[in-house]
Amino acid sequence: MLRSSNTGMSNFIVIWFGQLVSLVGTAMTQFALTIWVWQQTGQATTLALMGFFAFAPTILLSPLAGALVDRLDRKLVMMLSDLGAGLATIVIFVLMSADSLQLWHLYALAAWTSAFSAFQFPAYSAAISTMLDKSQYTRASGLMSVAESGSSIAAPVIAGALLVFVGIEGVLLIDIVTFLIALATLVFAKIPRLEPTPNETKASLWSDFLFGFKYIYNHKPLLAVQLVFFSFNIVATFSYFMIAPLILARTGSSELILGTVQSAMGIGGLVGGILLSVWGGPKKRIHGVLISMAVFCFLGSFLFSIGQSGTRLGLVFWIIGAIFSSGVIPIMNGSNQAIWQSKVALNLQGRVFAARRLIAQLSNPIAMIIAGLVADRIFEPAMQEGGSLVNIFSPLLGSGDGAGIAVMFLLSSIAGVIIVTIAYSSKHVTEIESLLPDHDE
Repeated sequence: MLRSSNTGMSNFIVIWFGQLVSLVGTAMTQFALTIWVWQQTGQATTLALMGFFAFAPTILLSPLAGALVDRLDRKLVMMLSDLGAGLATIVIFVLMSADSLQLWHLYALAAWTSAFSAFQFPAYSAAISTMLDKSQYTRASGLMSVAESGSSIAAPVIAGALLVFVGIEGVLLIDIVTFLIALATLVFAKIPRLEPTPNETKASLWSDFLFGFKYIYNHKPLLAVQLVFFSFNIVATFSYFMIAPLILARTGSSELILGTVQSAMGIGGLVGGILLSVWGGPKKRIHGVLISMAVFCFLGSFLFSIGQSGTRLGLVFWIIGAIFSSGVIPIMNGSNQAIWQSKVALNLQGRVFAARRLIAQLSNPIAMIIAGLVADRIFEPAMQEGGSLVNIFSPLLGSGDGAGIAVMFLLSSIAGVIIVTIAYSSKHVTEIESLLPDHDE
């Protein structure tokens, strides 16, 4: 039962504003550190390892986090998760100021932040479910996407300018200030607290750890949708998380072009988030999920693959691909989130959402490492002059630095469309909303 009545959209907006400010600072730091890491090594594997350490602990700890989120005050969990991320930024700032920052520091601190992020997602998702009516779930997801994408528009440009004047240390200091603002908004926000039922109070932490997996397995439509996301995330990782290496390799490490493309991604996500928050998504939400996946692959990954630096349309293709790939993500994730928030009971969402996240994203950290290694050791050498794949792909993708990564984008786009086609042939996926009743019914 809830301790207080539905607090409505006003409290959600308070939290949303704090996250918007914090996300701007975080995006600035990520941009600055991406440039720094690439300048140190010039290898896709290094950036892929950054992604791996930023993802793996989140995925592995998600079931435990979900079990604890359903037992603890979700507001407190949200504050602690933000605090953990903020402390990592402070440590990076201190090391950078002392000229002592090394790559392994970033790997370790990325893992630290990722561990706290495992608690953040189920806590935020479950808290929003208690604050809003189910008719507002999709719009709330749209607004969160607006915050994420809006920060991506300005952050690369601002960070690029600040790097010239204040260096990475100045960017990190701004990030620390934005984190404090986000923490302050959580302090003042009112978030209803769910009282556990007697059965839940008696349950062991281990049984709660396994509960989310059992719940999803016993609800076959939910399991089917998660397997679609698991497959899609493998494909998406081989392209989406390789955008920075692709652009930097094909442009001679141009910060301006990378920043332009990342800003275009932010614009696409912002437009998609605003569209979703105003529109509310399709009536049959699963169409919002699957059609968005298809657009991501066909108009996103494909256009990234054929863009080449130095050609008239190269940057245009990258910008259009960035807008479409990021523009459909809010619709895809928001539609999926609304399905789960509507179908899973409020007092179960922490555990179920954590298990859901692990199933869908378990492939990501593995695919990140594989993608970096495959790019540096197989596809990039194969697309250099005299390489084994040059004659096959160079008429469309060109050759030289970055062309091997472009091949990976092309193959990913084809694989993604195949996954969506198979998903549309499954009744468990396409009819999930009619096969499962809403939790309040």
